[in-house]
Amino acid sequence: MISTIITAYKEEKTVGKAIESALSESIKDHEIIVSCPDKPTADVVKTYQKKHKNIKLIKDPGQGKPVALNIIFKKAKGDILVLTDGDVYSGKNAIKNLITPFKNKNVGAVTGRPISVNSRNTILGYWSHLLTDVGAHQTREKLATQNKFLVCSGYLYAIRKGLVDSIPEDTLSDDAVISSLIAEKGYKITYSPKSEVYVKYPTTFKDWMIQKKRSTGGYLQLEEFAKSKITMRSFSKEVAGIFKVFTYPKNIKEFSWTLLLILARIYLWFKIFTDLKLKKESFKKTWTRVETTK
Repeated sequence: MISTIITAYKEEKTVGKAIESALSESIKDHEIIVSCPDKPTADVVKTYQKKHKNIKLIKDPGQGKPVALNIIFKKAKGDILVLTDGDVYSGKNAIKNLITPFKNKNVGAVTGRPISVNSRNTILGYWSHLLTDVGAHQTREKLATQNKFLVCSGYLYAIRKGLVDSIPEDTLSDDAVISSLIAEKGYKITYSPKSEVYVKYPTTFKDWMIQKKRSTGGYLQLEEFAKSKITMRSFSKEVAGIFKVFTYPKNIKEFSWTLLLILARIYLWFKIFTDLKLKKESFKKTWTRVETTK
């Protein structure tokens, strides 16, 4: 059995599309689990439950995504767990392609490919395309080819059940921690570029900082949560690959936006170091909802 897990919070406007994309998959023995703490999102899920018996609604106690995942890990029946969010939707056969590599018993996790739905004609939209196409896609493709460690994308990834039973409740990046824990057990993590997941990225710099601080800052936790200290992202690795981003711009405007992105990433790493490393900012303060991605 395959268990597709959709975690959501105040996403009543988007969770339906996430459910429909999972329902469109031609997978035998497929349960779809949706977890949310709010009534409006739950009400949308219940309308789908009336027509589809394979949809299950699990109450999220509202203590953060890691707590919700720990509850779901115990209740999911599938041999493969597909994790995604209520504010994104997957492309055609994305889940089917995602679970195919598990025929290899050495594979413990498989990640999909985020695709930005934002316009490339705005600076933040351009940043989202550059970071997904170059920073995420090309990097994961290269690491997978070289059989090296790569981190799954939290927007869409799958893991073999039983490899991770729980994660710390103050985890900022569940995808990074789960990927590291699976790799530590000797399992391979690979990439399925055909498993596309469509994502709306922040449209304000404030929200961009909130999202990136949470996701990128979560990599610092690997020093505490994981023994191997393996990571796909760090300030030094970004600096080493800085010249690669200059192959992406198509015109002078995009070239200038690329320069601004480099400055923004430097500022981001400074905030991560000062707020999370020095000030020890709390999980509750760091895990802030990003409104413009909904």
